[in-house]
Amino acid sequence: MSPPAPAGPPAPAPSRPQPKGPPKGQPKGQHTRAVILDAALALASQMGLEGLSIGALAEVTKMSKSGVFAHFGSREELQIAVIREYHARFEDEVFFPAIREPRGLPRLRALFERWVRRVSVELEAGCIYISGAVEFDDRPGPVRDALADMVRAWHGALERAILGAVEAGHLREGTDAAQMLFELHGLVLALHHDWRFLRNAGVLDRARTGFERVVAFHAPPAKAKARDASGAPFGPTTADAPTAPMSTVTASAPTATSASARPATTPRKPTRTARAAAGARR
Repeated sequence: MSPPAPAGPPAPAPSRPQPKGPPKGQPKGQHTRAVILDAALALASQMGLEGLSIGALAEVTKMSKSGVFAHFGSREELQIAVIREYHARFEDEVFFPAIREPRGLPRLRALFERWVRRVSVELEAGCIYISGAVEFDDRPGPVRDALADMVRAWHGALERAILGAVEAGHLREGTDAAQMLFELHGLVLALHHDWRFLRNAGVLDRARTGFERVVAFHAPPAKAKARDASGAPFGPTTADAPTAPMSTVTASAPTATSASARPATTPRKPTRTARAAAGARR
């Protein structure tokens, strides 16, 4: 008898609601572009970035191909716009809520937990950061550059959170932030792989257990001894007062190849993660 199928992940989060007409004060062109991007994100999550095409979007949105083309100019520009929109939503759901937590381990834990939750609702469709890396890992060009810049921006935020936890005394002095980031990223990749490919049950709990083990390994000596004595994982510290968010992330969006069909977002402009962090430091 074959083993029972694992329980499915939580239902995917709904996409941004799109009213039938443009909101008051919003130009019709911007509203139409937003509707197209929303449909493009849904297609990319199911078919990958390579599955996007002007024709497929025209069919889904009930628009003409020329109407879709007018907003993006090329398939490549459309793919880059989708990556930027995905990153903006990722920031809204993961980064910005997490940096409201006290600086140090509470913030790092919030970043990881929200990351895991985000991936968990994408397990059926697939995470564009992960699936896009598989599609474009050996294909140089503006689309790969855009995707890599967004991932580097997120990794930069995580690494700075790790360094903040070291400075707060929640992780031991001399912790290799890049190594710890590598381990946390590995947990999320394993979560994605073991659910989508192997259909293993309990993957979310395993990812969270893995996080606690990584934190315990990097805990200061006194707290590591306390954990060994109690047998309980090293939990969040609640006595920390909130401080400024992590340092500025310097990753930038790539320059699109078609000057006549650039997306609304200006290339080489810092991500919202970077702007929010820089503003908080001032």
